[in-house]
Amino acid sequence: MRGKFITFEGIDGAGKSSHVEWLAELLRQKGLTVHVTREPGGTELGEKLRELLLHSSMDLETETLLMFAARREHLAKLIEPALAAGEWVICDRFSDATYAYQGGGRGLERSKLQQLEQWVHGHLQPDLTLLFDLPLDVARERIALASRVLDRFEQERADFHERVRQAYLERWHASPGRIRVIDAQGSIDEIRKSLEIIAATIYL
Repeated sequence: MRGKFITFEGIDGAGKSSHVEWLAELLRQKGLTVHVTREPGGTELGEKLRELLLHSSMDLETETLLMFAARREHLAKLIEPALAAGEWVICDRFSDATYAYQGGGRGLERSKLQQLEQWVHGHLQPDLTLLFDLPLDVARERIALASRVLDRFEQERADFHERVRQAYLERWHASPGRIRVIDAQGSIDEIRKSLEIIAATIYL
């Protein structure tokens, strides 16, 4: 039986990454084999591309093509083999992020994103996408408190991040069966209770 593919999405500062490993461990306790990965990244080549994408200025179309190149490698080397073996994959960001950041945030035409998505993984979509959503001002406060060097996406102006958020919400309205919104303003316990309830709908 094919494994399940779960993705985590949200604007910078939404706090989604802190819950990825927790959900993976919850599923492992159910006897499942679970891989945790991220985008861009997830493979040796993907991690090299991640470094370029997060820290090097480039043309928008170059940026988008590199995102999908890293994704194709990720699918070929990790995601597709794991799913075929009946294992589960939890990925921190996937193509919804490209629609949100390169499409919503930077303004790339949707038709180009659709063509790349169809080429790279037209046969595969996540079984479940968890969209961590919160008001932009809260997310910006969290980013400002980060004790690390911010990448070039995190350093973008507030209007960029608001467009990203709206693009995510548009994706949710277009695919409400696949995408489930998590109130990222809740406490850790509240968020994890919601994750447990939602995840149960695909592992029961």
